[in-house]
Amino acid sequence: MKNIPHFAQLFLRLALGIGFILPVMDRFGWLGAPGSPTVGWGNWSVFLDYTNALMPFLARPVANVMAILATAGELVFGIMLIIGFKIKLAAIGSFLLTLAFALSMLIFANYRAPFNYSVFVVSASSLLLVTLPSYKWSMEGSK
Repeated sequence: MKNIPHFAQLFLRLALGIGFILPVMDRFGWLGAPGSPTVGWGNWSVFLDYTNALMPFLARPVANVMAILATAGELVFGIMLIIGFKIKLAAIGSFLLTLAFALSMLIFANYRAPFNYSVFVVSASSLLLVTLPSYKWSMEGSK
């Protein structure tokens, strides 16, 4: 029973990390072509169109830069969470990124979208990870 909190934080880190890496792979077409089963975007162009739909208040070139930044953030935060490096920093970054994403979905997609895709849950999970006192089974050890 004493290892349950340690296992829970490891499980949360891995779930969040993999949950960031897979969409990045999807938008680069590494999980299949657009329209294939279980593929959300299938290529970068489709992802840019989606990003622009969630940011209609930005000019397309600026929204495209935001898509690059979001993708880089997801990739970096995902790797950091999986390997257990600078977990608090990665968790804060993933909290802010997913909260912004959830709010954009709520306002510009429809009110159910961030709940259908559990984006608020991912954001809250990232915030919860920030509050944990230690991260056993990580590069940080049990600080």
